[in-house]
Amino acid sequence: MTRDELARFIDHTLLKPEATRGQVAALCVEAVGFGVAAVCVSPSMLPLPPGALSNGVLACTVIGFPSGAVSPTVKAFEAGVAVQCGASEVDMVVNLGLVADGDFDGVRSEIAEVRSAVPGSVLKVIIESGALTAVQIVGCCRAAEQAGADFVKTSTGFHPAGGATIEAVRLMRDTVGDRLGVKASGGIRDTATALAMIAAGATRLGTSSTGTILGGMA
Repeated sequence: MTRDELARFIDHTLLKPEATRGQVAALCVEAVGFGVAAVCVSPSMLPLPPGALSNGVLACTVIGFPSGAVSPTVKAFEAGVAVQCGASEVDMVVNLGLVADGDFDGVRSEIAEVRSAVPGSVLKVIIESGALTAVQIVGCCRAAEQAGADFVKTSTGFHPAGGATIEAVRLMRDTVGDRLGVKASGGIRDTATALAMIAAGATRLGTSSTGTILGGMA
């Protein structure tokens, strides 16, 4: 894999709550230079300044972030507003309480509600895999697929249970096959980890360490 090929796996990310518009502008400049897939920023940072993105780089945002503990109606509204403000991709957090209850019909229903609000956009579903059992990971992935999501995503990067693991990515890939993308996010800070996640089945990586990761490529 070349440096440029690896870059196209990456969502260059800045989701710290204290991030400024100036920092987001700098993120966009970096993203275009790196040639990544997308920038991922908080919804309040949308719309991005005109001309902030080029070179095929898309705008991505997060929905119900980071807890997922808001109503499906609110998530759907937030996603719709984000797309109106220029987001091409939305990464929504599932309601972990529903997962803990084993209510995967409820998980599927809330994902479907967001899906219906942004029918032409890429929808990634954050399942917070570090906080889940293998059975729960599989249940979330199946619910996401049934609801029409485009990706399942490991983590927000903010949960104390931790971020992406090779084992979780592999299980998610085994569950969704080649029908959905798998985004690994949280704790991906070097080239070796990035490549290992891809080898395990990730088709997108969420990271704020893009420069370090790409700098490790020959």
